[in-house]
Amino acid sequence: MTAYIFDSETTGLNDPHLIEAAWLQLESISSLAVTADFLQRYKPGKPIELSALATCHILDEELAGFHPHTDFNLPIDVEYLIGHNVDYDWRVIGEPDVKRICTQALSSKLWPDADSHTQSAMIYLHYRAEATGLLRNAHAALDDVKNCRLLLVKILDQLAAERGRQVSDWEELWQISEDARIPTIIGFGKHKGAAFADLPSDYRRWLLNQPDLDPFVRKALMR
Repeated sequence: MTAYIFDSETTGLNDPHLIEAAWLQLESISSLAVTADFLQRYKPGKPIELSALATCHILDEELAGFHPHTDFNLPIDVEYLIGHNVDYDWRVIGEPDVKRICTQALSSKLWPDADSHTQSAMIYLHYRAEATGLLRNAHAALDDVKNCRLLLVKILDQLAAERGRQVSDWEELWQISEDARIPTIIGFGKHKGAAFADLPSDYRRWLLNQPDLDPFVRKALMR
């Protein structure tokens, strides 16, 4: 089973195009040793939004000589893709057929009392003394995947402490991540803030009939 930590920088939230991609290939879940890494920039097919420029500091004119964003492909052996809010990056690269492990969902599940579950916030939570240096280049894709690996160390340690044993393999971690991604509180609509378990039956039925319903919201409704 092969797992890669992946991160992208993009043109922004509106129909995002890839402008920078980075990944780390991990040897095993027991060691988290990095066996290969990758960093490359790409030329998007649209201008970079100002909000994205303010985050990644990559200018359109710096990308003129790079390959088009559509040239990017993950390595063919990827089975598990790990990332913080991994679905965003997964959609940017065309939704490849891989299993996604979300460190943001796992962080929210494991440390529910934290007031923020961004990757940077989690680095401050777990690596406070080193965090300023670790986050100096936050939102640069290679730095972000390296920090995601550090967060993954803490996630696996916490899971081992709670379960009394180490997570056995990437498949088990994926299953834990899938469960962590199922919300318990509805975040939209007239019942926003209510527990899914407390939703009226007619509203549950109505939501389940919506064709574009988030798959994890659907799972929450069907529990």
